[in-house]
Amino acid sequence: MKTGIIILNYNDYENTSKMLNQIKDYSCLSKIIVVDNCSTDNSMEKLKEYENKKIILLQAEKNLGYAAGNNLGLKYLEKNTSCEIAIISNPDVLIEEGVLKELIHDIKTHENISFLGSKILENGTISKGWKLPNFLSELLSNINFFGKYSHKLLKYKEEYYQEKLTKVDVLHGCFFLGRLKSFKKIKYFDSHTFLYYEENILAKKAKDKNLESYVDTTVSVTHALSKSVDKSLKKVKKYKILKNSQKYYIKNYMHVNFLGYGLIRLFYYISLFFCYLTFWI
Repeated sequence: MKTGIIILNYNDYENTSKMLNQIKDYSCLSKIIVVDNCSTDNSMEKLKEYENKKIILLQAEKNLGYAAGNNLGLKYLEKNTSCEIAIISNPDVLIEEGVLKELIHDIKTHENISFLGSKILENGTISKGWKLPNFLSELLSNINFFGKYSHKLLKYKEEYYQEKLTKVDVLHGCFFLGRLKSFKKIKYFDSHTFLYYEENILAKKAKDKNLESYVDTTVSVTHALSKSVDKSLKKVKKYKILKNSQKYYIKNYMHVNFLGYGLIRLFYYISLFFCYLTFWI
């Protein structure tokens, strides 16, 4: 099974260059696809020097966001290569070749695994996947001072991770593997969201198709925590994008009734007011 990796770049050629320098000679990777989301910092020109038979540069006509940008890479891999496994990765992720080889071996030898992640190290925290959101967790995420508690509701207890390969609902979107046939079966990422909630939507679509996701609890990658997003979007704008994606997820994937949807939106506007308040103070 040949493996390709997709790196989504937007005004972040420094991190993308570092990643390419790290992984370009990894023997376990057949193709490296860099999708530039119509950067405004001359990323394409600066990344051209890396282009060869293994490293392919694609440029979107506009900034498509996370979902549609990655779909561009996934569809290229499917149509133009013999790869069967695709890796989705942010450019600010550090991956050792031994970790990649272990994860590729996992998915090759376990036919029931459609999507696979590792432990994600972020600023001293460790993510190993989470549960799909429910109405309570989504409601609490819109109530000031209860946001952190809503995240706790979605966490698996540490004792849940007893096996090397542990089944989870949702994998961290900054880095994970998937079979190309599984991506195709769920019609790839839902491109109606620009940023955020892509992991939950992908997980819900996979669950509806009886496709299973696992995390390898013995290996890890390091994520520098969304540097490209933080330097491109201000706090209030990020919050609005997050909540627009939440609204789309609730409406199209959770099928919450009119009363529940209205309640979530009410608390959203209250929390947005406090977001503006803290931004201007």
